Amino acid sequence: MTSELDKPTQRAAFRQVRDSYVNGLTDQDRALAFSKIPSPLAKCLTPGKIVAGYVAKGSEVDPAAILAQAHAMGCDLALPHVTSKSAPMRFLRWSPDDDLVPGAFGLLQPAETAPECKPDIVLVPMLAYDDRLIRLGQGAGHYDRALSVLDHSIAIGLAWSVQFTSVLASDIWDVPLDAVLTEKSWITL
Repeated sequence: MTSELDKPTQRAAFRQVRDSYVNGLTDQDRALAFSKIPSPLAKCLTPGKIVAGYVAKGSEVDPAAILAQAHAMGCDLALPHVTSKSAPMRFLRWSPDDDLVPGAFGLLQPAETAPECKPDIVLVPMLAYDDRLIRLGQGAGHYDRALSVLDHSIAIGLAWSVQFTSVLASDIWDVPLDAVLTEKSWITL
């Protein structure tokens, strides 16, 4: 593996690319990006489905508008709950009126007393994605471990278009996404 294909190098490079891109967007562009659910995703959002999102940090894509629209369509919501690098990530029920508490790694998450659930659709943050819909995350493996046991759940990565590369470094435990949504397109294999 060459140095440009190792995960730490790619993480640093794509974090910088994402930050630069988002910093260069106008307020209007930021407000419009990811503000409407694309029709392929809308078809999956039937009442009673559980949609898991996340609270964005920094230049990550913010799924707040998608979650609000899914909730208005009758979907239940969930957010990840993380306690440490080695502990499994759990998905806990959440609604837009619920308070969030500080968690590991500076994450905002539901209180650990919120009911655990198994999401039908998981909106996944990332640093990069490739032609195989492999994603590069922050490196703790929380999403790969969670997705590996969520059979029948649909994993949709949220990324800015500049986070694409043709090939990412990958390991056998990396779980491919079912789709990627960028500010410009809906991508599937």
